[in-house]
Amino acid sequence: MLKDEVNKALEVLKAGGIILYPTDTVWALGCDATNEAAVTKLLGLKKKTESGGLIILLDQENKLQSYVREVPDIAYDLIEYTNKPITIIYSGAKNLAQNVINDDGSIGMRIVQHDFCKQLLQRFRLPIVSTSANISGKAAPANFSEIDPVIIDGVDYVVNWEQDDLTPKTPSTIMKLEPDGRFVFIRK
Repeated sequence: MLKDEVNKALEVLKAGGIILYPTDTVWALGCDATNEAAVTKLLGLKKKTESGGLIILLDQENKLQSYVREVPDIAYDLIEYTNKPITIIYSGAKNLAQNVINDDGSIGMRIVQHDFCKQLLQRFRLPIVSTSANISGKAAPANFSEIDPVIIDGVDYVVNWEQDDLTPKTPSTIMKLEPDGRFVFIRK
């Protein structure tokens, strides 16, 4: 049941653990985006040597201001009118673990529409890291069956939701949005 899975994942996040969970894009590794030790543990599991380059999930766009110094007005239109998951990289990240923030002070954030993620974020009340469930440098898994057993064994909890869904999933569109509204697509 969805509620049970949300509750189990919530306890792991609160304890500083790592979850393996379905998102509106690919299966992801996640942890509390404000907990530096949890982020370090997640980076170690991915064998990712540099910090940054991680995406943060939120359940509502009105929470962006808590984690970004200046949210350009156009961001709200992009989030509202896009029909595909979009990750926007904002300048001036704040109130997050230092090791999720990119070297230039930016952070990639996505507002989720996925039921599991939305409920988990609403209950957790903090942003969650979302990075593809793979070893750094390897291809992102298109569905649960493609996830490396090393990743599955390395997390504190594997969410038992949508594991049988074999629909190939793709990563989100990524765009960098400057405070003045200028933007560039990183991944379409």
